[in-house]
Amino acid sequence: MSLLDRHVAFIEALRTAGLPVSVAEDIDAARAVEVVGLAERERLRSVYAATVVKRVAHRPQFDAIFDLWFPPLIGDGLTVAGASLEELLAAGEVEPGGPTAAAEPTDTAAALQQIRADLLEAMREAAEAGSDGASGQAMAELAIAAVGTFGAMPGRARGMSSWSAYQALMRIQPERLVQQLVDGLMAAGDSEPVARRRAQRVLERFTQQVQSDALRRLAAEKGAQHVASSTLRPTIDRLDFLSARKSDLVELRREIYPLARRLATRLTQEHHAMRRGPLDFRRTVRASIATGGVPLVTHQRPKRPHRSELVVLCDVSGSVANFAQFTLLLVHALRDQFTKLRAFTFVDHVHEVTEDLVPGGDPVEVMERLAASASQAALWGRTNYPRAFKVFEEEFADAIGPRTSLLILGDARSNYADPELHRFKALASRARHAWWLNPEHPRNWGTGDSAAPAYAEIVPMVECRNLAQLGEFVHDIL
Repeated sequence: MSLLDRHVAFIEALRTAGLPVSVAEDIDAARAVEVVGLAERERLRSVYAATVVKRVAHRPQFDAIFDLWFPPLIGDGLTVAGASLEELLAAGEVEPGGPTAAAEPTDTAAALQQIRADLLEAMREAAEAGSDGASGQAMAELAIAAVGTFGAMPGRARGMSSWSAYQALMRIQPERLVQQLVDGLMAAGDSEPVARRRAQRVLERFTQQVQSDALRRLAAEKGAQHVASSTLRPTIDRLDFLSARKSDLVELRREIYPLARRLATRLTQEHHAMRRGPLDFRRTVRASIATGGVPLVTHQRPKRPHRSELVVLCDVSGSVANFAQFTLLLVHALRDQFTKLRAFTFVDHVHEVTEDLVPGGDPVEVMERLAASASQAALWGRTNYPRAFKVFEEEFADAIGPRTSLLILGDARSNYADPELHRFKALASRARHAWWLNPEHPRNWGTGDSAAPAYAEIVPMVECRNLAQLGEFVHDIL
């Protein structure tokens, strides 16, 4: 693969992962690479990042993809001072379990003990340094040794991974070294909370390095494109709500309010651009008489601004709770765009949470209150859409009127209960507009206990699996 082909494939991989890279930025990156050259890998990384990465949230995906297309010259085939790895091993200048012997699967107790001892020392130096310096390089070399020695899985079936970061970490168990590292930092004068935080940061860095080296080895075997499409996680705004991990939820929470600000700015600009109403043909023709019938000046009808009342009905059962909470948070952040907003949660019972969406409230507190509302929205703990619609109609019928937009959030899975479409149809018919946001992929609609196709015959059902789709939908309805 030529350098140009690698550049094109790298940019395409970034776009596939969700990074918005324009043609102009693609050309700028190529010109910048031509100027700085390929001699220094980290400089090359910085040049690419400066030209194609627009948001901080996209940097982790960029770094992971860069490591696949521009891997470091380490691991298998490493040479030291002109000598091959085999020659160094034969001469006894490199120990079998050492960092430079990453390709040798010497799965022995002595090698494991040596790597743990070296890792503890490197972690201690990294924690004391507090930055990626020589100690960071030592940990990177140990990560290579860990994967090469304990991460190999020979004899795997065709198509399966032959290197495993999980297996290497399970054998080394670096978390067992954290307490020793904390004790050493406390002996040097740190308090226990500070020492534990520093130790955890170093442990996370080592874990990331092990995972990165395992991916590098897989990319060398199967190709960077295959690894990027099958193992790398998408950017945070394209990460599925239903597959988000605990660490992802924190980042998603941070993204909600910046997304709301971008949406609000975009809506304000569009509203200003569309301030003038539709063409008033009669007034335009009448004015053209003064210019001999040529309509030099057009006249528009006055625009009548309209803001909808919004009612949100959210399924907060365990399978879709994250999706409902983030959607409610985004609606809460944009509540100034609505004349009136009322929000309800349900599992098999309906509970109003409008008061929990306090303007200017702390996002963490709002999330906690919304999570707590799940217990009040359930009697038996099993999702029941027809019963929830019945309770809503009986207790909150006044919430929906001719100016109301109704938004249903849920996966339409009701444990094989009768969907009672007539009840939902009567509810939706009283609203001015009605939409249903479903966090599942459309290919899963109608499978198992899903009644999505039946409900979709009554109101438009929209796929909404990530922040990007959620933001676009909210923009469209406003």
